[in-house]
Amino acid sequence: MQALMCHAWGPIDQLRVEEVLDPHPGPGQAVVDVHAASVNFPDALIVQGSYQVKPALPFSPGAELAGVVREVAADVTHVKPGDRVIAFPGYGAFAQRCLVEAARLMPLPVEMDFDTGASFMLTYGTSIHALRTIGKLQAGETLLVLGAAGGVGLAAIEIARAMGANVIAGASSDQRLELCRAHGAQTTINYRTEDLRARIDEITARRGVDMVYDPVGGSLAETALRATAWRGRYLVVGFAAGEIPKIALNLALLRERAILGVFWGDAMRREPALLNNDIKTLVGWFQEGKIRPDIQERVGLAGAADAIARMANRQVIGKVVVLPQS
Repeated sequence: MQALMCHAWGPIDQLRVEEVLDPHPGPGQAVVDVHAASVNFPDALIVQGSYQVKPALPFSPGAELAGVVREVAADVTHVKPGDRVIAFPGYGAFAQRCLVEAARLMPLPVEMDFDTGASFMLTYGTSIHALRTIGKLQAGETLLVLGAAGGVGLAAIEIARAMGANVIAGASSDQRLELCRAHGAQTTINYRTEDLRARIDEITARRGVDMVYDPVGGSLAETALRATAWRGRYLVVGFAAGEIPKIALNLALLRERAILGVFWGDAMRREPALLNNDIKTLVGWFQEGKIRPDIQERVGLAGAADAIARMANRQVIGKVVVLPQS
């Protein structure tokens, strides 16, 4: 089979599509024929050795996929060959076949095609966990989403709107903000051309926002935290800007603000019942038309490394899907 392979931590342009041996399942595992996989920011971190998880070399990146079960171990009973599934293996999805822990498989809803299924769980799972479980967002509250035109940002907008919140979307271009409005953002801020704090004060009549969803980090983090209301919550989702901000803790004391970390991958492992409840909610919202991944681009394995590099450089809008069989 063919796979995009990483042989050493380092530049993304060192990734190569290669012919490799087919995987075979061990206890508790399944092999899935990958029909679609999506590009996410952790893919860029993991090949550079900068992610929390460091797979044994060599490996294929790719955190989530949709496909058809090809083979299962004898002790796996909840899925069988021929089942259409979504999988979130963490890595290995940018290949024609992927070895997955069977516990990380879920049925692909009949309403979803493979491309949509491959673009669903990581972004929407992260965002519902952040907003509902960690941040406890309430109907009528105001949420500021930074990096709002990326995969998790658009998911956060849609989920917040489904929960009855008001959404301010922040992004770096008018094109990106147009996409945010199409996904439900009521107000937008171009933080490349506008003063973020001044615009938030204007929009909220100087009250501030109830919550900040920040997958970006970098120089805007402190400004966004300062723009929260009394007992506002700041969600630390990621650092797409490449810089982990150093926040003065007196800002948490002032206005009794809360700074809250979001680590969906570990929460999924620790609290599977919570994950299952989130999945049920998300699939219901998808069926109602309230949420839908925005797939902007599709590439074959040969284009996957370039897509990862563009993700690392924050040049991706919405979702990019990799089609390993094409």
